[in-house]
Amino acid sequence: MKPFAPFIGIAAALTLSACATPSGPVEVTRFVAPERVGQLGRGTIFIESSPGAGGSSLAMAPYKAAVAAQLVQLGYTETDRASAAQIAQVGVEHYILEAGGDRSPVSVGVGGSTGSYGSGLGVGIGINLGGGAKDRLGTELSVRISEAAGGASLWEGRADFSPPENSPLARGQASANTVASALFREFPGNNGETIEVKVGE
Repeated sequence: MKPFAPFIGIAAALTLSACATPSGPVEVTRFVAPERVGQLGRGTIFIESSPGAGGSSLAMAPYKAAVAAQLVQLGYTETDRASAAQIAQVGVEHYILEAGGDRSPVSVGVGGSTGSYGSGLGVGIGINLGGGAKDRLGTELSVRISEAAGGASLWEGRADFSPPENSPLARGQASANTVASALFREFPGNNGETIEVKVGE
C-alpha cells in the first residue's frame, strides 16, 4: 500500500476498549487537515473504490458498504457522485501474516472459496496457510475523504487488522464491519495519531 503523505503529524498511541474476548487489536492511523475539520461529518458524500484498488467490485462491496454505514452514522448523506460535496475513496489489501512476521499479499477473487476465508457473497481468497497455527489473515482498509470540487484532501485513515485465521472476524462482512468501525472510532481523530482499538468476537 502507498504510504500516507498528505499531512504531517506527531504519532501517538493509545488503546480503546471494546468487547471481551479480544481478537484484535485494530491499528488505526489517521491524518486530518486541521483547517478543514468543520467540513467533516456533514453534507453529501459518494463512496467509490480508490484508483488502482485491487480485487473485483464484488470483493470490495462489503468494505464500501461498511464504510458507507459508518459515514451515515457520523452525519453524512450518501448520494450519487454528481450530487456529492465530498468523495470517500476506499481501498482494501488482504495479506497473510506468517508466524515469523513475514507479510505476503493475497488476491481476492469471486466465486467458490478455495480457502477458509470467504463471505456469503461468494468472495474467497485462494490461499494455503500450510497448517501454520499462528498464521493470520490480515486486512488493511484505507479511506480518503476529499472535496468533490477540486479534490482537496480533508481526511485519510488506515485500519490494519490481523486476527487469528480461525476468528469469525477474519471473514467477509464481519471483517469489513470490524475495520470500518475501528477506523471511524472517535472520528475524525487527531492528525498523525496511531491508536489501537481492541475488538472482541
